[in-house]
This record gives sequence, structure tokens and C-alpha cells, in this order.
Amino acid sequence: MNTTIMIASVLSGLSILLLAGLLGVWVRNYRTFRTPLSLGLVAFGAVLLLENALAIYFFFSTSMLYSGDPFAQRAILVLRTLQLFAIGVLTYVTMQ
Repeated sequence: MNTTIMIASVLSGLSILLLAGLLGVWVRNYRTFRTPLSLGLVAFGAVLLLENALAIYFFFSTSMLYSGDPFAQRAILVLRTLQLFAIGVLTYVTMQ
């Protein structure tokens, strides 16, 4: 595994940690308020957490997906960076 994909997998791991915290808050809010918005946030967080977990799985188990093209590796790294930034902003706003 090269450095670019390793960094992308670390970013996915950080996203998972932030999403786990967000899910804890959103599940607690759903249990308290029972609103469709809270349930939607729980579903959104769960799907995004699953997506990041699958990304890490594919980074480590099937390196053939990204190993052939350095441009694809950089694109994945940029996308993971943007996703982590967005989740970080959402975490900051939620925790306020």
C-alpha cells in the first residue's frame, strides 16, 4: 500500500471516530425528541459510517482498485480530505 492510500485510510478512520460521536448525540436526541429530523440524522450518520468502514476494508483488502492509477489515488485522497472537513464542521456545529 502506498502513502497516498495509507493517508486516505487514516482520514477515513478519523471520519469514523467523528461519526461515532455524532451518532451518539443524534441517537440520544432521537430518544428524547422522537423527531423525523433526528431519525434522518441517525440514518445519515450510520450510512456514512458504513461507507467509511467499507472504504477502509477495500483500501486494505483490494489494493487493485486504486493501485494502477496515481490520479485516482490523489482523487480519493482529496475526496476523503473534503469529507473529513465536512464531518468536522458538522461535529463542531452539533457539539455547540
